[in-house]
Formats: sequence, structure tokens, C-alpha cells
Amino acid sequence: QVQLVESGGGLVQAGGSLRLSCAASTRILSRRLNTMGWYRQAPGKQRELVATITMGDTTTYADAAKGRFTISGDNTKDTVYLQMNSLKPEDTAVYYCKGSGFSDDLIFREYWGQGTQVTVSS
Repeated sequence: QVQLVESGGGLVQAGGSLRLSCAASTRILSRRLNTMGWYRQAPGKQRELVATITMGDTTTYADAAKGRFTISGDNTKDTVYLQMNSLKPEDTAVYYCKGSGFSDDLIFREYWGQGTQVTVSS
């Protein structure tokens, strides 16, 4: 079973920065976790995509994240990061890490972390 553990959330003023980390229990950006992503869920809203990175280092961003957030992966640490700059109060949410890929028996699986709270004050 793959485990994902997020960290780095907290309280920050608008305009500030945070870096979220997602540590995986297995090799990231490999067959088992060929796509890693960050999602967020604000109170009363559905969970939404923030950014993804694939095994080929292709990245995608939600419109709200473009130009402010950067997703990256460190294979030596099996960790994915989300650097968030110019934070806004509307970025306040619980941020979740998600990994997806193929298990040893070639079944597609998805894994979620427990989430980390990000609060941006105005």
C-alpha cells in the first residue's frame, strides 16, 4: 500500500508564500506513481485540481494556480512539492496530494494523502 504524507501547510498573510511537501512511501514518477498531483478543497466546495506532474516531467496547472504555483518532484527524496507564491485569501483550503499509477499486478490505483491546511489571511 502506497502512503502519501503532506506537510508544510499553515497560516500566512496575503502575498506570502508556502511550500507544501508530499512524501511518498515508494518511488515517485515511476510506474506505481506515474502521475502526482495537488488538489484542494475549500469549505463548502468540491475538491479541485491545482497542479499535476507526470513521469515525463510534464506539468499542468489550474487557471487559478498558473503563474503563482509551481509543482516539482525530487526522485531522490520521493517527494513532490508545491511552491505557492503571491497567496490570496481564496487559496485557503485543505491541500491534498494524490498519486496514481499501476501496481505490480498492473491495476490502476489512486492514493491520497491526509491533507494539510493552508489559511491565507487578508
